[in-house]
Amino acid sequence: MKKLFALFLFTILQLSVYAQPSIQWQKCLGGTSSEGATSIQQTTDGGYILTGCTNSNDGDVSGKHGGQDVWVVKLDVTGTIQWHKCLGGTYFDFASSIQQTTDGGYVLTGCTSSNTGDVSGNHGLQDIWVVKLNSSGSIQWQKCLGGTSDEGANSIQQTTDGGYVLTGYTESSDGDVSGFHGISYADIWVVKLDCLGTIQWQKCLGGTNFEYGRYIQQTSDGGYIIAGHTTSNDGDVIGNYGGMDFWVVKTDSLGAIQWQKCFGGTNGEEAYALKQTTDGGYTLTGFTASGNGNVSGNHGGTDVWVVKLDSIGTIQWQKCLGGTSDEGANSIQQTTDGGYVLTGYTTSNNGNVSGNHGGADVWVVKLDSTGTIQWQKCLGGTDASGEGASSIQQTADGGYILTGYATSNDGDVSGNHGGVGDYWVIKLSSTVGMNELSSITSLNVFPNPTNDELNIQVETSVIGSTYQLSDIIGRPITIGIITEKESRISLQGLSSGTYLFSIGDQIRKTLKVVKE
Repeated sequence: MKKLFALFLFTILQLSVYAQPSIQWQKCLGGTSSEGATSIQQTTDGGYILTGCTNSNDGDVSGKHGGQDVWVVKLDVTGTIQWHKCLGGTYFDFASSIQQTTDGGYVLTGCTSSNTGDVSGNHGLQDIWVVKLNSSGSIQWQKCLGGTSDEGANSIQQTTDGGYVLTGYTESSDGDVSGFHGISYADIWVVKLDCLGTIQWQKCLGGTNFEYGRYIQQTSDGGYIIAGHTTSNDGDVIGNYGGMDFWVVKTDSLGAIQWQKCFGGTNGEEAYALKQTTDGGYTLTGFTASGNGNVSGNHGGTDVWVVKLDSIGTIQWQKCLGGTSDEGANSIQQTTDGGYVLTGYTTSNNGNVSGNHGGADVWVVKLDSTGTIQWQKCLGGTDASGEGASSIQQTADGGYILTGYATSNDGDVSGNHGGVGDYWVIKLSSTVGMNELSSITSLNVFPNPTNDELNIQVETSVIGSTYQLSDIIGRPITIGIITEKESRISLQGLSSGTYLFSIGDQIRKTLKVVKE
């Protein structure tokens, strides 16, 4: 069995260099006005939670309060809507980040200019808005954070103490805000909340020009890592390369700066996503228009820029990804194989990019641990306004879930409700298994019922395809490759009950297996 598993693993590693994932399903969600999704996460039941904004009150959308609302949608594992909620007041409301919480509910953040409906406590103009939902989407509490000028949040995370940390920007120096560095520009604003949304501490980070916080994560040492961009070179900011740079700030558990780094060149960069990696370092992405300073390899226009840092912010490697037109990345995650997956948009069809459907496409890129492209995929249709992605996550089955917006209704996109755009949710298969099966006519799994081992017999055409053993509700237990006509899979350690054994990606054959 160990030899068989090693052979499966070797095959996966070999095939991942060449294989692109296939679309398992895609969904357009919305109404006849406009929607855009900003954040998606797989939930503990195998489904998905996503958020963004809506201007519709028809189609999939109901309960809109007026103006633009936050729209939260819960999907099952196949992308079917289980519930949805419009949240907001009579003016402008927007959500940028959502996360499932340890109690099975959800926390989201963004901004609001309302002070009616679901919103109370606005300090004036636009505030950061934090909303805690229960598992069915009902509001448990909400908080407006800010001062008499404008604030907005782009990222929130539950912390190990059960509270929350968020980041975005502030233009105020009153209300909840203190320590503002700017005059008429913005600072990055970091706010630590307790479990009920009460501010424990807050920090303004920046200089006398413009800063904007895009992503925050609690780090393994209990501190925080923040990514955004800066045009300053004073105050908290040291080492700007000119114009707008990536800015990464590492703080302790109370928000005091431990180190900060500027990354970029003279033509401008913006960072949109960052994650701590398993080696204690960090990977971040966004876009660059430069070809000097820290940046090399630009293909023209704006490129996706991926930077790998060590634990103290020193660059280990950097990669420009794209073609001769424009690209940008909004989300990155380390994958289970030690590499990275990112998404955003592309308007190119050369260089690193192939398969563009016309105009702007969603662009998904899989990198190995050193930043080398393993595969890339353009997703979209022919509408001139195009498609873009804001959030990607590797799923429990080894595939990927991503979301953003779609304006097309052809190519990869179907079911668009009209208007300016819909939420677009795409589930991609894992990349193990190059064969797309036209049919599976011969599959024998025995003995069934069984005790500790399954024997698998397949036809020759099935060799090289993905197999998956899942529990009865479809949560994956084992994923691998069929490498020969006869093989065995161990069930040792599994409890008695019914399981699902399946082969194939787009075309799949599934059998029930009973372990006694």
